[in-house]
Amino acid sequence: MALIFLRHSEPLIKLGVCYGQLDVEARVLSEVELSELSETLPQSLVRIDTSPLSRCAALAGRLAERLNRPLQIDPRLQEIDFGRREGCAWDDIPRGEIDDWAADVTGAKPYGGESVDEMTVRVRSYLDECPYDQADVLAVTHMGVVRCAHAAFGYEGELEMRLGYAQSMTFDAPPALIKAHTNDKQRSRNAQTRNEKAPGGSIEEAPRA
Repeated sequence: MALIFLRHSEPLIKLGVCYGQLDVEARVLSEVELSELSETLPQSLVRIDTSPLSRCAALAGRLAERLNRPLQIDPRLQEIDFGRREGCAWDDIPRGEIDDWAADVTGAKPYGGESVDEMTVRVRSYLDECPYDQADVLAVTHMGVVRCAHAAFGYEGELEMRLGYAQSMTFDAPPALIKAHTNDKQRSRNAQTRNEKAPGGSIEEAPRA
């Protein structure tokens, strides 16, 4: 029982451009690459979830067809919303705005859109509802979402972690995680609050967000 995060392939956009929820297409994997990727995934997958952004959804759709698994689109798996800075060159963003964000990386959003803290809330909502404590689930998503999940599962250094394009990270569900996850959902029904973090996981390396 596990939740497997798969990052999309290389986005087709110039280096130095700010993009999060900007709908950027990604390089299409060849049939050989898709076959090799499929072979790394467990046959026990019960479903595939995906960000609605095309760089994830296109890959998820091909995998769902190849593996004959149901596909669900979930907006909570989208990358962070950079607001008015979507599609801007990083070099054109005012230095003061960058400094404001650097001073409070998780809470500030001088660009409008969404803060890291706000993004983490929606990612945690997905984790709370995903049935990976009962079966294997694949989520095709973005680096920012993987980092939020990494932190939600109790790891440190999420801003420094790396995951390559079309590479995956697996969070296993040992008994301790299942218990914490189940208790968390039960409390949400009673009190509408979630405060716990759960450990677990394994990581593969590589580049940019």
